[in-house]
Amino acid sequence: MSRVAVVTDIHGNLPALQASLDAIDRLGIDRIYCGGDLVGYGPHPNGVCELIEDRGIPTIYGNYDYAIARELDDCGCAYVTQHDRELGQQSVAWTLANTNRRSKDFMRGLPFDLRFELGEHAVHLVHGSPRKVNEYLFEDKPASLYERLAAAEEAEVLVFGHTHKPWIREHGGVLFVNCGSVGKPKDGDPRAAFAILELDDRSHVRASIERIPYDAAAVARELEAAGLPGEYAHKLVAAA
Repeated sequence: MSRVAVVTDIHGNLPALQASLDAIDRLGIDRIYCGGDLVGYGPHPNGVCELIEDRGIPTIYGNYDYAIARELDDCGCAYVTQHDRELGQQSVAWTLANTNRRSKDFMRGLPFDLRFELGEHAVHLVHGSPRKVNEYLFEDKPASLYERLAAAEEAEVLVFGHTHKPWIREHGGVLFVNCGSVGKPKDGDPRAAFAILELDDRSHVRASIERIPYDAAAVARELEAAGLPGEYAHKLVAAA
């Protein structure tokens, strides 16, 4: 394979996922992988799980998937304020109540990570980091952290998500690729985001972030109508 797409952090946003997969199909991408967090915050947990499963997309679990699949009331998310935590608990409770058995069984069977080849290059897909499913690898963290992760990494490319803020950079000979978020961006751009990995004319791996428009306002209305916190609807449109 010479081109791969990686979607992650869909968070129950089926229209964003559908728009992303349609764009990937139009681009003629050879293979799609999913970095987890299929559910949480959004109104379509079962639709997202069903589409991912029906398309046979190799998928790992995110911290939210792990919790919901096991009927846990803590998603392993990091909340800055008590207000954010209270909103988060409302989302967990709603997602637990509205995710069906098929979806929970599907998520329960997902692995922590996946490894695959792109040409002659090894790629490692995790949700948060190779060390922990809910570790946040933000772009502005110290370079020394990424140098340590690179030294421990067997693959040449490390792909992840969880922060909902995309970035691409090389450290210690390893290409770090944060895919952003399909269904709940936090970088000020409400469009769905996913990563494309491809080989350049020298057979080196090149990564890019694609942004795909969809009707975020309509999903925000669905979110509020479902009884999820209105602040999530606002943030979906504002993407901040």
